[in-house]
Amino acid sequence: MANIGIVLGRFHRTQGEEMLAEARAVAECLDLTVVAEVWVPGSMEKPLAIKRLLMRHDIAGAVALGIIENGETSHGLVMGHAVVKSLIDLQLEFMKPVGVGILGPGIHPSQIAPRVRPYAAAAVEAVAAMLPAP
Repeated sequence: MANIGIVLGRFHRTQGEEMLAEARAVAECLDLTVVAEVWVPGSMEKPLAIKRLLMRHDIAGAVALGIIENGETSHGLVMGHAVVKSLIDLQLEFMKPVGVGILGPGIHPSQIAPRVRPYAAAAVEAVAAMLPAP
């Protein structure tokens, strides 16, 4: 059984709670234990929170969950690219898997609800698949 941490953005709190419930359920099915849940303001703060989790010796991997909606400017797109690149870099730096379950960037509000649970599940499944064999 491996320990994981989950980081969520609280900007979309209702959907975040739904993502967290799905992530917990999938983790349990995959014999993973969620030992840390960290809520941050938004996606820009996720890489730092993920790094803090990956630095812990008791955590084998982490999951980033959230939403970057389509906005009136390209801010979300630029932020989304920066966040995902940072998460990939952290994965390689620590040699621990990071599952990314961030909807967007650029997701339209009507596209969010049907993707909340599948994205959360896929992020946890990715971590489980990339953990080193015991």
